Amino acid sequence: MSAGTNKIAVTVTDIIEVNQLVKRFKFERTGGGDLPVFSGGAHTVVEMLDKEITRLNPYSIMSDPMDQNAYTISVRRDDKGRGGSLFMHHQVRVGDEMVISYPVNLFALDLRAKKHLMIAGGIGITPFLAQIKQLTTLQYHFELHYSVRNNTVGSYVDELTSFYPKNTHIYYSDDGQSIDLEQLLDGQPLGTHVYICGPKDMITWVYETAESMGWPREVIHYEEFLAPQSGKPFEVLLEQSNKTIQVGEHQSLLEAMEAADVDAPYLCRGGACGQCETNVISSEGQFIHRDHWLDDEQRKSGKKIMPCVSRFEGKSLVLDR
Repeated sequence: MSAGTNKIAVTVTDIIEVNQLVKRFKFERTGGGDLPVFSGGAHTVVEMLDKEITRLNPYSIMSDPMDQNAYTISVRRDDKGRGGSLFMHHQVRVGDEMVISYPVNLFALDLRAKKHLMIAGGIGITPFLAQIKQLTTLQYHFELHYSVRNNTVGSYVDELTSFYPKNTHIYYSDDGQSIDLEQLLDGQPLGTHVYICGPKDMITWVYETAESMGWPREVIHYEEFLAPQSGKPFEVLLEQSNKTIQVGEHQSLLEAMEAADVDAPYLCRGGACGQCETNVISSEGQFIHRDHWLDDEQRKSGKKIMPCVSRFEGKSLVLDR
């Protein structure tokens, strides 16, 4: 089932410029009333009517999970992206009515852990803000290590260091500061779980280092939503639906399916959850796999594609949709 099956009509009630790249948006239920309960690490999919294309982008909910009056998200502007972040930054105003999905959590805290070690990079701080609020309420032990370029683009650094000075460690890469990862991981007590959110290179670095040091896979948690990238237009035959669709240069395959009223399940829309995995019936061309769900063997087989982030270049593509 798609996360978008259950939608919530909301009104934008506040917009704050966090820094030169990031804006914070506050949503309240249109007409009043409580929003659904969520847990730290959850995201919502925001629907954006961008000219002829409807974009649905996932954003971590960063507000207090105990507060059902509103959700807040942060959007980092990407001037080279397909336009979703630019739409949020330049077109959304206080008072606008929008549509969001019910919360989905693919990055939940494991509350069996004796300690929660959080490692964030850049805008990857956002899911941790809600998780920290949840852990603080429950009086659980956490430690945050947050790497950013410098103070001017360090989202929520002042808030974190003010409210959680003993738990928060900030690293400015422009000043040559970096996390001593092996020492950090080596010094953790038994029962610690590690959580990573940030650029792909950071996630890979932490995950592989922890694994090489003997950390069990089940105690290493990470989240990375990949934004769909632009590419050459291509044509797809959807066999079940008996439809031929065109995927535009700045449109994902998943968006093109939805525009043709074809049901395509999803949870994250960022290549992470596996819900939109689609079987390939036949193809003549090259797949551009951008997800981190399929393994190397599945990609080489040419029998699977993740339409939320991956593309195709070639003469023909037939999918089981």
